[in-house]
Amino acid sequence: MRKKTRREFIKDAALGVASLAAGIGIMKPPRVWADNSSPFNLLFLMTDQQNYDALSRAGNKVLYTPNLDRLATEGVYFENAYTYCPVCVPARAVILTGRSIESLGVRRNGDYDSPAVADVPTFDDILSGLGYYTEYYGKWHTPYKFASTYDNYVRQVGGNTPKGEVGQRAAYLQYLDQYSPQRPAEEGELIDNYSNRPYVPDPIDWRYGLPLEEQANNDSQGGRYGNLDIPFDRTRTAFTAEETLEALERIKHGPFSLTCSIGPPHPPRVLPEPYYGMYPPQDCDPPISIDDPMDNSPYAARASSYNMQRYRNKDHLRYMISDYYGMVKEVDDWVGKILDKLEKLGLANNTLVIFTSDHGEMLGGHGMHSKMVFYEESAHIPLIMRLPGVMPPGTVVADPVSHIDLFTTILDYLGVSGYESEGHSLRPLIEGRVYTGPDFCVSEWPNNSVPNFMVRTAEWKFMFANSPKSKALDALYNLKDDPYEMNNLIGNNPNRADYLAQAEEMKTRLVSWLESINSPHLQGVINRPVINDKPPVVSIVAPENNSLVSKILTVSAEVTNEIGIKEVEFYLNDKLQKRVSTLPYSWDWVTRYYPDGSYTIKVKAWDIIDQTGEDTIKVNVYNPPKKIKYGPRR
Repeated sequence: MRKKTRREFIKDAALGVASLAAGIGIMKPPRVWADNSSPFNLLFLMTDQQNYDALSRAGNKVLYTPNLDRLATEGVYFENAYTYCPVCVPARAVILTGRSIESLGVRRNGDYDSPAVADVPTFDDILSGLGYYTEYYGKWHTPYKFASTYDNYVRQVGGNTPKGEVGQRAAYLQYLDQYSPQRPAEEGELIDNYSNRPYVPDPIDWRYGLPLEEQANNDSQGGRYGNLDIPFDRTRTAFTAEETLEALERIKHGPFSLTCSIGPPHPPRVLPEPYYGMYPPQDCDPPISIDDPMDNSPYAARASSYNMQRYRNKDHLRYMISDYYGMVKEVDDWVGKILDKLEKLGLANNTLVIFTSDHGEMLGGHGMHSKMVFYEESAHIPLIMRLPGVMPPGTVVADPVSHIDLFTTILDYLGVSGYESEGHSLRPLIEGRVYTGPDFCVSEWPNNSVPNFMVRTAEWKFMFANSPKSKALDALYNLKDDPYEMNNLIGNNPNRADYLAQAEEMKTRLVSWLESINSPHLQGVINRPVINDKPPVVSIVAPENNSLVSKILTVSAEVTNEIGIKEVEFYLNDKLQKRVSTLPYSWDWVTRYYPDGSYTIKVKAWDIIDQTGEDTIKVNVYNPPKKIKYGPRR
């Protein structure tokens, strides 16, 4: 029997716009499995931007997440799980397909609707074809072509919503309007432009204390923090979790694959009481790495940018952490309700439950917020699985694993084989058997100004650019000795040669991974040296050595280097005249203000690991005296 397409499903159900907004599915008769067996169901729980440390199970001494702890106790907790790409759209695409971002053609958030997205199946495509009910609720935010397999209407995010269809925010607003009418902001309040409701801002809010005329230019989803005036059970998290609970009741006869994709703790970080203030700011200590000077960090430029400076204020940062923990606690409460529902329906023992997040959040680490970096707070994510009677309860997997492994792992436990993936089933690690996958995991981010790859082993982390032409600073961290990643052992470390062997070993792992996925960056990585001790080559191209100069003279230099130039300085008789960091490397010298004679011009360059090169010439200044013009004789 042919399965209906999403559009046929919507049309036949004769649902109105309001019903679409609520994401209501259709009651179907129980499906009968071909061999009368009872296949396992899948319940996939996902948050957005939750880092690995935002769990009490991970050792957090402030945040309490009893329901996620319960899931880990009854199942498998992965201590070292990593996103394949630390940004939403690519990360979610990798989870669904088990393919790398290059294989998928999904490299950035803007690729959600790219025509170059690969035509490959998701695990839900496969399960749907086998007769599973497949439904998805909450934040989608990945290529929309992958959404057509579901039995319910899947809403896109914000501007990614196809024309004429209801997006996730619009649906949430319709829901919220039923319980919390809109009102204007009062004195001391601001409007959250996601919920269109007022909130009292925290000191870390980007608009906090600004006059009205400056607020619009400083408003950002990522910059909103405070106490939101809505009912505590009508939040974005509640909206998605309630839809999930309704779906469980409706498709309980299964088999089913049901995804609950919760938007928080992704910004905006405005939340109602009691979650707001549940963890008082004074109890929320800033991370140790907030004091990292970033002298030898690949992300020094990012950390020094204007919008990052507020995250160096420890007193203000406490509010951000407080709001973040409150949002995670709300997620945990709703996860508990979903797990309880699974128990009540008698589905807990035959449902594979997976909990994870698409990527992490810096949360003030190294003085930064957001993601898009390979530091632990951004790349290291929570991952928990449970399948009673199959997965040994209380299992802890310490090996580095990746989101790219979930596709194959899910299909393995659901008894499905024969589908290609670039990941590996984690089942042998879970069950204590011989694992033939790599002893490392890789993350990837295609930004030319920072490292493009991360390699994580049991004790080491390596960050490396994808080309010898890249100006990015590479990094090597010993996570056993330096868990906060504040001591880059290569880069511009004067003792970097001592760590050449370890860095080369990590690069060998990266090369093997890129070979296995047929990466277009393989050769660039091979050609890029781990440690480059060749200093910049400087050549003064104008004027010529020992030339006679006058008036305004442009001194021009060519500077070449394999890893990137940080700064070029121009000297005249050993006195600094100009400092430049971008092309062209030149300085205009007005010679008429100098007496005639011989002068020494020196150009000195620094590369990104502070190796120097220089060139020197001599010139002779001669400015002829001005001719005196006499007026006509009288």
